[in-house]
Amino acid sequence: MTQKYSNADKTQSNTIECLNISEKKVGLFVTCLVNTMRPSIGFASITLLEQAGCNVEVPELQSCCGQPAFNSGDDEGTRQIAYQTIKQFENYDYVVLPSGSCAGMIKKNFIEVFKDQPEWLARAKHLASITHELLSFLVDVCQFEPNDVELDGSYTYHDSCTGYRSLNVYEQPRKMLSQVKNLEHKPLNNHAECCGFGGTFCVKYSDISNEIVAEKVDNVVDTKADYLLGGDMGCLMNIAGKLNREGHKEIKALHTAEVLAGLAPELLGGKDAS
Repeated sequence: MTQKYSNADKTQSNTIECLNISEKKVGLFVTCLVNTMRPSIGFASITLLEQAGCNVEVPELQSCCGQPAFNSGDDEGTRQIAYQTIKQFENYDYVVLPSGSCAGMIKKNFIEVFKDQPEWLARAKHLASITHELLSFLVDVCQFEPNDVELDGSYTYHDSCTGYRSLNVYEQPRKMLSQVKNLEHKPLNNHAECCGFGGTFCVKYSDISNEIVAEKVDNVVDTKADYLLGGDMGCLMNIAGKLNREGHKEIKALHTAEVLAGLAPELLGGKDAS
């Protein structure tokens, strides 16, 4: 069973058809962190996908992507999670995630854990072929351009490890953000260096993780930007937490989807966006 969401009233005036895919079904993989920590990213993703002409569904029985188990060496645990994910998403035309990290897990690592199971390996490879990170999907597949979005101030951008290195997500978010009115880009030194989160890494090696994120925070602060933007909730949560602990609450962390969907003013006007 699936839940289907519609933002038709919000998006009818600025819908841009996806190139040849306006009738295709998109399964949105929300991710654990988005679901539990920042649901607004999920709703922003739905808004953007619908603006791009996609028919979006969110399978109710989706679960974790399996990355914590995989990173801990638990291949059997990862397979059990992957079975569920494949069953829930393999019949969609596209699977889209607002996280390069989780998208990379499905595209790369599911294949690894099923290497000795031919039937499931084939199904994992199929799922990998239709899986996309949200920001790259909007630009590379949908040729999407944001319309009538405005945010006053300046931003700097952190590129997450998997999105940048494995999925080639770099130009896409910057291209869309360049069309947001009154928003200035301030380049981040070492923009693609790890933030120190790394899922279970920050738990197992907390001292090392803290040193890594401290360096990232210094670079963010040096930009004097109003907003820290990115495409992965894990990175943003980690950097924003360190910013707050260091007393830099003036810098707000937002997922790029929240900005592009026009949710930033509401989030910033309510409770602390970081």
